Parts: sequence; C-alpha cells; structure tokens
Amino acid sequence: MATFFFRAVAFDGKLRAGQLSGDTDKVIARELRKQGLTPVYIGVAPKKTYELKLPVFAGRRRRDVLFFTQELSTLLNASVPLDRALSITAELTERPAFRVIVLDVLRVLKGGKSLADSLATHGEYFSDLFVNMVRAGEASGSLAVVFQRLAEFERSRDELRNYIISAMIYPALLCLVGLTSIVILLTFVVPRFAALFEDSHMEMPLPTQIMLQASNFVQTWWWVAALVIAAAVTGIRFYIGTTRGRLKWDRWRLKLPLLGDALLKSETSRFARAMATLVANTVPLVQCISISGAILNNRYIARGLEAVSQGVKRGEGIAAPLTKAAVFPPLAGHLLTVGEETGRLDVMFNRMADIYEDDTRAAIKRFTAVFEPIVILVMGVIVGGFILSILIAITSINDVSI
Repeated sequence: MATFFFRAVAFDGKLRAGQLSGDTDKVIARELRKQGLTPVYIGVAPKKTYELKLPVFAGRRRRDVLFFTQELSTLLNASVPLDRALSITAELTERPAFRVIVLDVLRVLKGGKSLADSLATHGEYFSDLFVNMVRAGEASGSLAVVFQRLAEFERSRDELRNYIISAMIYPALLCLVGLTSIVILLTFVVPRFAALFEDSHMEMPLPTQIMLQASNFVQTWWWVAALVIAAAVTGIRFYIGTTRGRLKWDRWRLKLPLLGDALLKSETSRFARAMATLVANTVPLVQCISISGAILNNRYIARGLEAVSQGVKRGEGIAAPLTKAAVFPPLAGHLLTVGEETGRLDVMFNRMADIYEDDTRAAIKRFTAVFEPIVILVMGVIVGGFILSILIAITSINDVSI
C-alpha cells in the first residue's frame, strides 16, 4: 500500500488537496468519488502548486473560453449529449486550471441546475453576455446554434484584439529602443567625454554644456525622477479607479488625435457584435443593451447607453435614442434605422460590426503610419543632438590646441 497525493474539486467548487493510502491511483479515485469529490490529480508526488493556480491574465482566460466555446459548438452540432460534451471538453483541455472549471460546471449541471446557471458560478470566465446567450438557447431548444454563434462572436472579437495588439507592438518597441538609447548616452557615453572636456579647462559650447548638465542630472537625481514618475502613475491609477475619474479618462481618450478615432470604432464594433449575437437569440432589447454595455472597455460610452435603454423602454425603438445619445458614429444610427424598418435588426447589427471592425483596422493603420515616423524623427533629433554636441566640443578642443 502506497501514499498518494491528490487534488480534487469539492461540491462548493473549491479545490481540495491531501493524501490517502491505497494500492493504486484508481482505488484513490474511487474513494474520492465516494466522498463527493471530483479528482483532478492523483500521484505519488505532490502536484506543483503553480500548475493548479487559477489563471490571472485576462488574455489567458479569453483563450480558454474561446477553446471551450468552439469545442462545445462542434460537439453539440454533432448531436453529442451535453454532459458528455462537457466531459470530452474537459479531457481535451490542456491547462489543468481550466479543466477544474469545466469539471465544476459539469458537476453543478449534474446537480440539477441549468447550463447557464452552472456557467454563472464562474463569472470570472463567462460573462453576462455568454450566460444570457446560453440561457436563451436552453429556453428555445437551440443550444447548438447558440454555441456556434458564441464561437463566431468570441473568434471575431479575439481576431480584432490580436490585430490591434500586433499593430501596436512595433511603435512600442520603437519608443523603448529610443528611450534606452538616450539613457545609455546620458549615463555611459557622455560621462566619458566629460572628463576630457574638464581636463582641457576650456569654455565649452552651449549645446555641450546642456548635454553635460542633462547627464549629471540623470546620474545624480535619477531616483527622484523615478519616484516622481511612480507617484504620478499611482495617483493617476487611483483617480481612474473612481467613477468620476474613469469617466473623464475614457472621455479624454476618445479625443486623442487618430488614436481616439480607432478607440471609438473599436468600441462600436464590440457593441454591435454583442448586440447582433443577443438580438438573434431573442434576448429582450433592453437586456441586450445592458449586457452589451457591460462588456465595453470605455465607461463613458457605456454610460451613454443608459439613455438609449430608457428610450427603448419608452417605445422609441433603438435607432433614434442611439442617434440622440451621440456616443457612436452617426452612421450607426442610420444603419439601425434601416434595420428597424426592414425588421432585420440582428442582420444590421452584424453589418454594423463588420463595417466598424474594418474601420478600426484602417484607423490603427493610419495611427501607426503617422506615429512611427514621428518617433523615429524625435529620437533621431535627440540622438543626433548629442552626437553634434560632442563633435562641436571636440572641434573646439582641437582649435584651442592649434
């Protein structure tokens, strides 16, 4: 008889860890199931803690949810029973931490709750939009279709997010390389020349004096500058953490040249895609607006949707209140007016999402096309100024020697 270490999911959805004695790991697994636990790991050595920690990064959670949605969509459309589909998805999941989540959803489902309620127990993974879509699919008996639409929604949102991140990597690298070059010049290169200039006992040119003063400041007071920057960042983050601060911050971001236009169109496409997915599954319109507003990153736009929701409650439709709120580009209101007139609001929301996703990509391209040359020019002028200052000083020393 050997001692086995285990980790398992309890009825409350929490992880349990410990050790039991038994002949084989299968005996331990049966014993855990008798105790109402779902085994996640059984082995002769303790499971490393970091492998079972729940994911922290939002990007990792999004990839997990996308995988979960795609797998369930495929299995349900192949007429696989729901509990079996969840079990297969758990087996196919590569990350142990997310496998725990899927197994817990399956446990709650077998306990008599609906799939929507089972998913709602893990709100850090499954948003209100996701849960309400599943609830609508269960009520209409079209769960396979709902997961197919959810998979398309998650995929399109992930593709747009990845495009934006990829497009911004190069400008960010340019800024990082430029700032690093300046720091190296001020802390290593310039001080080596400073000794030469001091030994010459000559009056240095003004550009060289400015360069040397900047180098001395960085070497002597860098910690003060670091503290000031850290305090400023902390203060800004605290202010943004308040409701009033977040609204002002999000409103200011929308006014940024070039980038503000890209942010607005990105939020418009995100809202439209969520609305299209919800409306197509007969979720009430007021609830659609509330759920779609909750997934927006910009709180200023989300707050503007409250007036749209009130207009819908008054029977004004959605196009007129949306146009009056003026939180989205004017074209959005015209598109929804056509959608209301034709009775195909879900199709028009989809069309609106396609249009503004393309516009977001175009706006990001314009921003990077302007930003990259500006960064290169600014860094070139700064580095060139340092080199020119050094050359002027060297020339002055040669003139004095002659």
